[in-house]
Amino acid sequence: MRFAAAWGRGLVNPRARQEHDYKFAWWVIFATIPIVVAGLLFQSLVKGPLASLWVVAISLLAGSAIMWAADRFGTGKRGESESTFADAMLVGSSQILALLFPGFSRSGATISTGLLRGLDRVTATRLSFFLSIPALTGAGLYELKDALGGGVDVLPLVVGTVVSFVVAYAAIAWLLKFVAAHTFTAFVIYRLVVGVALLAALASGVLSS
Repeated sequence: MRFAAAWGRGLVNPRARQEHDYKFAWWVIFATIPIVVAGLLFQSLVKGPLASLWVVAISLLAGSAIMWAADRFGTGKRGESESTFADAMLVGSSQILALLFPGFSRSGATISTGLLRGLDRVTATRLSFFLSIPALTGAGLYELKDALGGGVDVLPLVVGTVVSFVVAYAAIAWLLKFVAAHTFTAFVIYRLVVGVALLAALASGVLSS
């Protein structure tokens, strides 16, 4: 609400355009463009060759490496007021990794990118969260036409959407607090274990890709 209000003020008041919140709101809008373009260009790949458990397993391991590097090399010296347009664009663009490679956590990719840019944990996590709003909302609305066109009953769809929103909001609220004060170690270990187990299951034929 704070950023939306600042954005609204800036549209009609030139002085308000100097506020960081006004600029930040525009950054979120511009930083969402890369994933929108990638989603439209690579939709066939995402639903085709990249929709493989082999890709998921490798993405889990690769994502773990990036998250570890972010913990290890991120300086965490810059706060929200020191964030820049370049930070927003790079963090926003990193969402493409999760789009193209299932198993590559969107939150993990964006927060890690923010940390590697020198943002502190709270700022990187908040930026990741704000960038998720237009990206996930847009993706949901884009898929909605297919769901309604496929003869899905509206009432179950609405109920499911509301329940998912409440559960996701609670999960994100917890995640924001946890990641802002803790390292990625628990997530890295979890992803490594699952990734190696999945590779073993695929290689042994227990699972089909």
